[in-house]
Amino acid sequence: MKLTKQIAFTALLAVGSSSAALAEDFIKGKVKKIDAEKGKVTIIHEEIPNLEMPAMTMVFRTGENEMAEKLEPGQEIEFLAERVNGKLTVTKIKE
Repeated sequence: MKLTKQIAFTALLAVGSSSAALAEDFIKGKVKKIDAEKGKVTIIHEEIPNLEMPAMTMVFRTGENEMAEKLEPGQEIEFLAERVNGKLTVTKIKE
């Protein structure tokens, strides 16, 4: 019984570690358009596995207003995106 609990615990740790690693995989994209006033950015991006989204051009909200102000059309970026309150949102941009 004790061995079964250890195996289950080890399996849970492995699953938790792999999903955490996936959560930090940055997505490559190119900024197409910015609307800093509305906190939106249009990005041509590769597949986003955590959102089950294929490569496409998509409008995202920016997590912070300052984030949109730092971007320029044509800029190549690496970013993280999540669904925040039901809205697709860029949560982090790799510096």
